Amino acid sequence: MGKKALILANSGSGLYDFRGGLITRLKDAGYEVLCALPDADAVKELRALGAKVVRTPMNRRGMNPVEDVKLYRGYRALLKKERPDIVLTYTIKPNIYGGYACRKEGIPYIATVTGLGSVFQSESEGTGTLTHFSEKRVCVPVPLTHLQRLVTAMYRTALKDCKCLFFQNANNRAVFERFSIPSGKTKLVNGSGVDLKRHMPEDYPGHTQETTQFLYVGRLMKEKGSIELLRALRRLVNEYPERAHLTCVGYMEDESSADAQEIAALARQAEEDNLLTRLPYDKEIHAHYAKADAVVMPSYHEGMSNVLMEASATARCVLASDIPGCKEIVEDTVTGFLFPARDEDALFYAMEKFLKLLVAERRMMGRAARRKMECEFDREQIMDAYMEEIL
Repeated sequence: MGKKALILANSGSGLYDFRGGLITRLKDAGYEVLCALPDADAVKELRALGAKVVRTPMNRRGMNPVEDVKLYRGYRALLKKERPDIVLTYTIKPNIYGGYACRKEGIPYIATVTGLGSVFQSESEGTGTLTHFSEKRVCVPVPLTHLQRLVTAMYRTALKDCKCLFFQNANNRAVFERFSIPSGKTKLVNGSGVDLKRHMPEDYPGHTQETTQFLYVGRLMKEKGSIELLRALRRLVNEYPERAHLTCVGYMEDESSADAQEIAALARQAEEDNLLTRLPYDKEIHAHYAKADAVVMPSYHEGMSNVLMEASATARCVLASDIPGCKEIVEDTVTGFLFPARDEDALFYAMEKFLKLLVAERRMMGRAARRKMECEFDREQIMDAYMEEIL
């Protein structure tokens, strides 16, 4: 009888897009693969890869004790029924509650930290660390909040027996090590890597010299830098009329906060003035990269930005916040431009710098970005690292 692998994740589409190749690798190695997901996204595609899919309801945001206990019990029941040989967990709740369940059932598990989440970012202004620096650059610890202490304790318990804990950037690993969260083996990989065959290099479109087409992929929300982006866009077009346009592919964050209302107002006015085109989430994202001159990611924090990797693989220059999860992907002034997070002025100047580049310079930066992806972010290399721990 063959071996069985169980994958616990918080998104079917994310699992298929970024780890579909790993499922194929597991199948080729003789594993039966079962995926536990909270949604029905990409179920058809996952089944086409040969995986079985079960539903495990999950509130992906917030901490509701009743719902989280249900998730833990659901994982325990699934483990008792399936008795997998190995469990792979991704993102915060599967890592924590899946880790608890695997420990209780005595089943080996491998977890992946894809990002620290807003709990650990609140005190760090987007740096991804729980420290700050004084004027003399002396590292000063930032006191943990009650919520951070709780989550830290949960991680310590959940990951205590983890076979191998994967991190997608060095900063996240440093935070965990500082608070003694991982107790065993850890590995650092460059995010989920990028599918270099799916995201092939594309030449620049013909409109480059007239109107520079910037692209943003993701939700419009405060922590993604949407306020700074929309304000910087307005300033850029005021300074260089009809020379810049922004396309946003993704949904508006559905919240009633003052920040969300400001983003909605800024976006609505930009659309009315033909500065902005908003499009819904699109699984076939490569075509949008191909039409763009540059991709912008002004996020406050990232695990390891898949958008930047994909855009770079498509031979597009990328403009990104100088934060963990972005700065590893971008070589400043060579493959793109880095700027401080939460800084509207710096974002404006980065966009202005790109606007002034000649087509040949843009093309050269895009080609350098592609080469960097080939050397450092090939998804095949990432899958090799996982299979080495699984087999």
